[in-house]
Amino acid sequence: MTDGVIVTKTDDLLEITLNSPDRGNGMTDAQIIYLGDTLEREHDKARLIVLRANGADFCLGRAHLGPRPTGMPEALQLRRMHDIVFRCYGAVRASKAPVISVVKGRAHGFGCALACVADITIADENARFAITEFNHNIMPTMVMSSLVDRIPLKSLMYLVWTAKEIDARHAMTIGAVSDVAPAGEADAMANALVERLMKAPAPALAAVKEYAHGANPIDIGKAVAFARSLHAVVNTSSEMRPAKKD
Repeated sequence: MTDGVIVTKTDDLLEITLNSPDRGNGMTDAQIIYLGDTLEREHDKARLIVLRANGADFCLGRAHLGPRPTGMPEALQLRRMHDIVFRCYGAVRASKAPVISVVKGRAHGFGCALACVADITIADENARFAITEFNHNIMPTMVMSSLVDRIPLKSLMYLVWTAKEIDARHAMTIGAVSDVAPAGEADAMANALVERLMKAPAPALAAVKEYAHGANPIDIGKAVAFARSLHAVVNTSSEMRPAKKD
């Protein structure tokens, strides 16, 4: 456990809650490392992972607490500082358990990437998304790396260059968000989805993610062959058949 991130596990459901609402859930390096550690440790032990946040905002980006370093770090040091973020995004992608994010309020910078790299993103009607790095003269390729296969390139480049804040419905039209809940109902919508997915056969739940992520970069012929293989293996598993009632 680390301050500002709450992790709870009930049966096969892992819930991670960002809990620094006083600073809009801006995440420190220690919190980002802890989040990455948790995802890497638990992703193959959970059936489903849900990412939420307490307070008015989902996450306003990275929080730099204390004095900032003077001067520009060397390239290798800078790379190590940034690798904790790339690792966190990668842990969401590599998770065998599907990851659902529930977004209320603002999701900016790192928060936008973390929310939208999830397999499913449920946004409250009041949610707002922005890639704000250009406002701070920061190269935004870290955020872009998490969204490059989620958002069409023209939309992604526009968001990066303008740093424009968009609402939840706009975010859904470009593929950054899966569904939009009426104001105040995002948790209820996500909870209903969690309840449904927790009842699904675990092999099918994992196979959908495996296929969705594995088939996208390959040509259609190989994608079909991949689908045929997964279909045969998973559908013939005893875990896919309902348990017999006594």
